[in-house]
Amino acid sequence: MDPDLPDSTMPGPRTGLPCLSCVVPALNEHDNLALLLPALAEMLTQISSVWEVIVVDDGSSDRTPELMNVFAGISGFHYLQLSRNFGKEAALSAGLATASGDVVVCLDADLQHPLALIPEMLERWKAGVDTVYAVRKNRGDESWLKRVGAAIFYGILGQGQRVRIPPDAGDFRLMDRQVVDAILQLPERTRFMKGLYAWVGFKAEPILYIPAERLHGRTHFNLFQLIHFAVDGITSFSTWPLRAFNLVGSLVALLAFGYGIYLVIDYFLNGHDVSGWTTIVTGMFFFSGINLMALGTIGAYIARIFDEVKQRPLYVVKQNTRLKLPDGKS
Repeated sequence: MDPDLPDSTMPGPRTGLPCLSCVVPALNEHDNLALLLPALAEMLTQISSVWEVIVVDDGSSDRTPELMNVFAGISGFHYLQLSRNFGKEAALSAGLATASGDVVVCLDADLQHPLALIPEMLERWKAGVDTVYAVRKNRGDESWLKRVGAAIFYGILGQGQRVRIPPDAGDFRLMDRQVVDAILQLPERTRFMKGLYAWVGFKAEPILYIPAERLHGRTHFNLFQLIHFAVDGITSFSTWPLRAFNLVGSLVALLAFGYGIYLVIDYFLNGHDVSGWTTIVTGMFFFSGINLMALGTIGAYIARIFDEVKQRPLYVVKQNTRLKLPDGKS
């Protein structure tokens, strides 16, 4: 292609009011949804002539189904109830697969993602940006342990990878239809959505925000779940742990080889017996620990392969209430 000629495929300003889909995964968020959904509908009416809100119920045990039956009479709402709790990544995937809009916005149901940012995200989309993702300004409201863990997590993900996953970026984002279609083509079962957003590429820009206080309920992520989430992310988008143990094994082998040469030379020069029961036992424990850690790391990657080859669906839908869009489309 001649570089002097304009490329019609290059992103540029977009005009008009797009059909806008909002995907809201929810787990036991009845009280928050009761506040979020009316406010979201009012805001969407102002910025788009055609919109839909897709609430993905990820196996809630509270009164979320009853609440959504009330919203069933309001045009523009779509209720997708999963048969059990499959996890937020699966719920997001279900929502993206259901969304029909030209632009798709993902946000949490806990009211911590400010709705006022959505019009600004939409303006950036109109200017030619394919993905606008929200990034926390700071983590001052979190414990030092979580902040350190997040720094280590994103540090590992950034080691020698072609895909750069932005630190502190969450699921609150706006995506063009082309981006959503690309994500839906990815077949893996163990889905680390932050990595998938980055993997598909396209033009992306961050937008800073400060999360609001949760009004009702509590977070569903405990320490164990966060660790499990981090392991899924690392094993899905980084081979750094495997390469790290390869490096450690090589260094230990070189040190052991050098120490062995030293002992042999010392024996021939000084005639000392090669002894040291304590050194041998300590070394055995040390190397056994390294071996077990390496096997555990390899096992984590094998577990990912095990999940993939079973080819089970990401989720099972129990109820799919497809409501009409405000302009009469379905």
